[in-house]
Amino acid sequence: MKKQRPVNLELNTIKFPPSAISSILHRVTGVAMFFALLFVIWAWAVSVQSPEGFANVQAIMDGFFGKFVAIGTASALTYHILGGLRHVVMDLGHWEELESGNTSAKATIALWIVLTVVLGVALW
Repeated sequence: MKKQRPVNLELNTIKFPPSAISSILHRVTGVAMFFALLFVIWAWAVSVQSPEGFANVQAIMDGFFGKFVAIGTASALTYHILGGLRHVVMDLGHWEELESGNTSAKATIALWIVLTVVLGVALW
């Protein structure tokens, strides 16, 4: 028996629902925090070696790259926490329906954007 299934190889035509985007963002921010942690560990190690090392790390963190990494890390952590709380609520049996799941995903993403802007302004 030959199975004929529709095959869509054009990725730009696929539209993900908000709940899928939220789930993917939760995973992506977890990976982003892992890589940000490498920078944080390096900065801690260098800053405690000597006063010059501390001054170097402080200069990096006062520059564009340091602020970019700090805001990106804070943004990733913010979304990961919000997404994690959303998943906990879903594990408790709420927001499991299609409409409420998509609404909670949209609210999570919107709150993340607002908090990222607030953090960005505060850290810059």
